[in-house]
Amino acid sequence: MSSIEPFTVSVPDSELERLATKLSTASFPDELENSDWDYGAPLSHVKRLTTYWKDQFDWRKVESKINELPNYRVRIQAEGFEALNIHFVHQKSNVVDAIPLLFCHGWPGNFLEVVKLLPLLAKPGSGKSTPAFHIVAPSIPGYGFSEGTKKKGFGLAQYAETCHKLMQKLGYEKYVTQGGDWGSMITRTMGKLYPEFCRASHINLPRGMKPSFFSNPILAIQHFLTPYSEAEKRGLGRTQWFTQQGSGYRVLQATKPQTLGYALADSPVGLLAWIYEKLHDWTDNYEWTPEEVLTWVSIYWFSTAGVAAAQRIYYEATHPSPDGVHRTMTEQYIPHVKLGLAYFPM
Repeated sequence: MSSIEPFTVSVPDSELERLATKLSTASFPDELENSDWDYGAPLSHVKRLTTYWKDQFDWRKVESKINELPNYRVRIQAEGFEALNIHFVHQKSNVVDAIPLLFCHGWPGNFLEVVKLLPLLAKPGSGKSTPAFHIVAPSIPGYGFSEGTKKKGFGLAQYAETCHKLMQKLGYEKYVTQGGDWGSMITRTMGKLYPEFCRASHINLPRGMKPSFFSNPILAIQHFLTPYSEAEKRGLGRTQWFTQQGSGYRVLQATKPQTLGYALADSPVGLLAWIYEKLHDWTDNYEWTPEEVLTWVSIYWFSTAGVAAAQRIYYEATHPSPDGVHRTMTEQYIPHVKLGLAYFPM
């Protein structure tokens, strides 16, 4: 069994120099008047962030801060694929009966999503029934400082297998999960494949279909007769906006991720615009600082597996093998695993 080792992030100086050269010679497109965010990330925003990235952003300072976290690495092999070095943050609680919690990110996220929650989750809250958690937050395969596969077919089942094996290697036979974006689908897949180990899941990307008269007629009748609330109408409107105005990236990443990969791997400005648009669109009115945006983007630029690797999950999750897990399966009822949902205002 592969041993668990402390891990230190250390980007080579040559990569920092390569980034500086590319930023200093970057070209920008023109922009239509008064287009704001309608056509994508505004030119003024991207130029401002590019200048900050080139002249003020200090990756070594960020890197030092990341290395203050309890970072580890371990080799894990999904069946039929090569063993991969998986990076993860592991914060153990001092509470004796703390619950093991796998915290799983998606795109364009990363393991740093857990940082602000670490001090809150490691100790129990004020309520008597509020638990404490041992927190495990991996860079999922192909993201951040984890390696990615070189073989086709590494889909949701393999991401789930990797995360499940990580928890087992840490000695957490039974655990609960939190997932956002792809993390929600990975953790739901864990519940589907490993229900005796994954005891409960919490997700903040609730996706589901209206009940069918064939599968659940009582709920279907209830749904048919019950008017939508105002909040539900707003949610449906936001979903319609996303489908019509904000989901082009998903189609491209799910069909031709390699073609997109050439552009993102060669242009840090292109990568910045590609990710920054989603950070803006998907986080309500959160005021992203330049430091936050560029830390997020830099983790993709300096990723162990390369910039193109992160897009491939979109293809694999929608083109699974006959015995694989399609993303739509994670939107259906999964028995034996308790489920909690979080809805955020949009």
